[in-house]
Amino acid sequence: MNPEVNPTGPLAGIRVLELGQLLAGPFTASILGYFGAEVIKVEPPEGDPIRRWRVMKDDTSLWWYSLGRNKKSIALDLKSSEGQALVRELAGTCDVLVENFRPGVMEKWGLGPEDLKADNPDLIYTRISGYGQTGPYAEKPGFASVCEGISGFRFLNGFPDEAPVRPNLSIGDSIASLHAVIGILMSLTAKLRNRASGQVVDVALYESMFNLLEGVIPEYSGAGVVRQPAGTTVTGIVPTNTYRCLDAKFVVIGGNGDSIFKRLMNAIDRPDYADDPAMADNAGRVVHERAIDTAIASWCSARESKDVIAALEAVRVPVGPIYNVEDMFKDPHFQARGLFEEITVGNDQVHIPAITPRLSETPGSTRWPGPPLGAHSDTILRELLNKSDDDIAALRKAGTVN
Repeated sequence: MNPEVNPTGPLAGIRVLELGQLLAGPFTASILGYFGAEVIKVEPPEGDPIRRWRVMKDDTSLWWYSLGRNKKSIALDLKSSEGQALVRELAGTCDVLVENFRPGVMEKWGLGPEDLKADNPDLIYTRISGYGQTGPYAEKPGFASVCEGISGFRFLNGFPDEAPVRPNLSIGDSIASLHAVIGILMSLTAKLRNRASGQVVDVALYESMFNLLEGVIPEYSGAGVVRQPAGTTVTGIVPTNTYRCLDAKFVVIGGNGDSIFKRLMNAIDRPDYADDPAMADNAGRVVHERAIDTAIASWCSARESKDVIAALEAVRVPVGPIYNVEDMFKDPHFQARGLFEEITVGNDQVHIPAITPRLSETPGSTRWPGPPLGAHSDTILRELLNKSDDDIAALRKAGTVN
């Protein structure tokens, strides 16, 4: 349908219908599109709100060019029966549907999984919501911030007896997107191996964050331990912390392997700790955490961060700086790994992040940045739904298509 497809992408030939807005649904489709899928993004007549969020350039969010990359935009009024009919037709041509409306909305529009199954039984219908499609909380509004809180994730962030801290990102949305992609790829594999036809992928933001809790659940169930926030450390693993250096910059040091710990202690002039049997394994180091951290902090505070990093890298101790985005752009490793892709926005060049992982034989790519609203409406209606020019003109006059 479009010569700009990525024929080498692992998902080439897969067509995705994106009905989501803001972040979780769109990021899911961005990943699929990056690796070759054809993504048709259905936007409301006013456009996805992301187009107007955060830092703007020429009346469009710079974020949009990244999140909307490789997508074809069609603007439809989903609240109209005509718009719903068009989505139903489009779904019949697709392998995957992604939506992140509140549970029940798609059914109200006659676009739920059962509604579309009759025409396309192979459709992988992916649903992303705050609390999932079932259960007593299903209909609650579920933004990432709230879902991070109830998931148990937010409780663990920050310092004891202080308000929990959130990263300055909508991490709940992004983690849910990764889970949605996993579900879609597993469903495509099951279909490829004739183990299933279409199916529903039910992703909840709070459950996606719940999946990150490592040993928190069995520790509580088996020993009654409620893990607490631990500031810049990780409970039960020593030493791993963030330390301030003489130049007021911070470094992260992970010295929790037994042999690494010995090298670290010798490097900071504490051979007594390196050779102390009481600190020879992690269990012992946990007992002596305060003394170990005090020794490392004292050593770092007397040296500039570059010298701390050089000294510890020389003895193969994991260490690194805390980067902001400017630092990343200046770093030769980020550049060598191709993490910044250059696109044209108006008369300017703008960088957007590459999407990983890297595939040696079927790599992903950015073929075009997020398009103008409705840029592909006519093409999609003509080529996929066989609408005539008169049909399209009538739909536009009625306000169904923008």
